[in-house]
Amino acid sequence: VQLVESGGALVQPGGSLRLSCAASGIVFSTYTMHWYRQTPVKERELVATITSGGSTNYADSVKGRFTISRDNSKNTVFLQMNSLKPEDTAVYYCNTRDWYGDYWGQGTQVTVSS
Repeated sequence: VQLVESGGALVQPGGSLRLSCAASGIVFSTYTMHWYRQTPVKERELVATITSGGSTNYADSVKGRFTISRDNSKNTVFLQMNSLKPEDTAVYYCNTRDWYGDYWGQGTQVTVSS
């Protein structure tokens, strides 16, 4: 299983970014996918989840600003991040799991700063 994130960047407060996570080695359409984030001073935090059926869930801190989506034809999950705040600065990780393991990407850095 391989998860490869992309799309992280330096962005000003109030700006937007879209993260992508390309998955391989799994039947992507059947997997629930997650986005987490982590900073050096905080534990890894679950940001958003999308099920195989398309149901979504968000951390309270990002509700109304972030949107998780998936394109099963491209084996890719996205995280659209709007109205970014400095406290959104973190490394963002894609994750999924099954009976055999817990799978993580390498992470992509998002920095929100003026």
